[in-house]
Amino acid sequence: MNKKVENKSKFRETVTYQAILLGASTLVATTLLSFGNLVTKDEIALRIEEDLKASISQVVPDTLYDNDLLASTITEENSEGESVLVYQATRNNAVTAVIFEVSENGYSGEIRSIIAIGPDGRILGVRILSHSETPGLGDKIEVQKDDWVLGFDGLSINNPSRSGWSVRKDGGEFDQFTGATITPRAVVKSIRSGLEFFEEKKQELLHVNTESQQ
Repeated sequence: MNKKVENKSKFRETVTYQAILLGASTLVATTLLSFGNLVTKDEIALRIEEDLKASISQVVPDTLYDNDLLASTITEENSEGESVLVYQATRNNAVTAVIFEVSENGYSGEIRSIIAIGPDGRILGVRILSHSETPGLGDKIEVQKDDWVLGFDGLSINNPSRSGWSVRKDGGEFDQFTGATITPRAVVKSIRSGLEFFEEKKQELLHVNTESQQ
């Protein structure tokens, strides 16, 4: 009996036993994580969809469309060869607005925004989706903190002039924040890029994608 206990104790000290124990622990952890992912996957997807709907509702009045926005999409490449997912708002089978994301690196990381543009090329609205800018300074790009982002409403690629699409410190027409120039500079640059993308792909963006609406 003592010999069996001694052999068992020695086995537990071997690399083989440790490997088996590690493998078993990893398998259990992976199984639990996979189960947790399956349980929460639908819930997470639902929350993402709700957040997207909320953001879109802030930049596109529901009176402008009668279609299912999230189901009405097209994908186009921008000037950098990146795919851009575009939501088409339509009414009476005509595109009344296109909505898509733009992004640019700010002071503390990527700043993601959503922009809505009408058929005439004018901005209907801009909202910040996510950022990690300095609280009290860079976070003024959020509409909940400041009305700065509302200043883009009604503007287009030629209003102001293209040279005006930068912050005042760079010779442009947009205000920067005291102590935080990099953040608004990044947002202005991303919005300008979005307008340029619209101008470049205008014909494709304003063509109703009937397949996605079926």
